[in-house]
Formats: sequence, C-alpha cells, structure tokens
Amino acid sequence: MRLSTLCLITPVMRQADISRNTLETKIRVALDLDGTGVSKLATGVGFFDHMLDQIARHGLIDLTVEAAGDLHIDAHHTIEDVGITLGQALASALGDKKGLRRYGHAYVPLDEALSRVVVDLSGRPGLVFDVPFTRATVGEFDVDLVREFFQGLVNHANITLHIDALRGDNSHHQAETVFKAFGRALRMAAEADPRTAGAIPSTKGAL
Repeated sequence: MRLSTLCLITPVMRQADISRNTLETKIRVALDLDGTGVSKLATGVGFFDHMLDQIARHGLIDLTVEAAGDLHIDAHHTIEDVGITLGQALASALGDKKGLRRYGHAYVPLDEALSRVVVDLSGRPGLVFDVPFTRATVGEFDVDLVREFFQGLVNHANITLHIDALRGDNSHHQAETVFKAFGRALRMAAEADPRTAGAIPSTKGAL
C-alpha cells in the first residue's frame, strides 16, 4: 500500500512588538495582523483610545498600545509618536509583502457621516488627507491630531494612504468613520491573495 506524505505548512507569524522612547514620550505598540480585533489601549487620551479600538476591531488586528507622554503640555507628541510607532510595527509585521493583495479600500458610514480610505502597501510613504472637520475639538481632543497620527503612521509604515471624508456634520462621526475605514482598508490590503502564489504584488519585484 502506498503511503501519502502529510505536509505541514507553518504560517508566517505577522506580529511585531516595538518600543520608542524619547524625552517627550515612551510608547510601546504590539500587534498581530491575523488577530481577532482585541485591543488593550492606554494612551491617556480617551477619545484616541476609542479611535484606535476602531482600527483593531475593523481591521481584525490584535493591538496593544501603551503610551506615557507629556500630556501636561498637550496630546500632540503622544498621538504623533503612537502613529510613528504603529507605523514601525506595521512595517515589521508586513515583512516583504509576498502574496498580499497590496491594495485595500473601504467606505464607512456613521449616521450622516461617510468616509473613504484607500491604502497601498507601496513601500513609499504618502498621505492625502481631505477631512473638513466641522469643529475644532471633540470634547478636549484636537481634531488636527488625526492628521498628525496618520502622517506619522504612513511615514514609518511606508504606505500610501488616501483619506477622504465625503460628508458629515458631527466631528466625532467624521473621525470615527475615518478610523473604521482605515482598519477595513488595511485588513483588505494585508490579506493573502490566493491567486498570486506568494509573489510580490509589483512589476518591480519589490515593495
């Protein structure tokens, strides 16, 4: 009788654990791109934690963020540095990007608000950010920091990101649709494409 051979394929662990310490902040980000959307968030900025939770849940990313920053000044350094560290963690977890879809997009509504996010795991940092917030703050959160977060993220993840808030009257809703759409677009881009047979999704052969 002929015996068949059982081949066990060990999946690549797409995880990262990155720390970044400066005179202004101490940040740790741990993530698993193939998680279930569980998050443990402690940035000291409640609304920001709420937004990071949207990325985790809608991106199905297990995400831990621990941040100690100079919040007695304002939240700028903390939020920007979380973006930088999350970008570094994404770059590490994505690896060489073989076999991935590369591109992802999502439209997300929340009541009257609607946002569109498109991501390219391009290896080139670029941000187009068109979000006309209807007011300057959500509670004590300065909405200008949403752009600072994503700018830090794309610069260090080396991805291209287009963010457009298409409509909305409530700044909380506008911000939330952006973060949810980013999570879903990233999930799509980082998924394995079964038709590529593990190839790098670029005619250049590298990303």
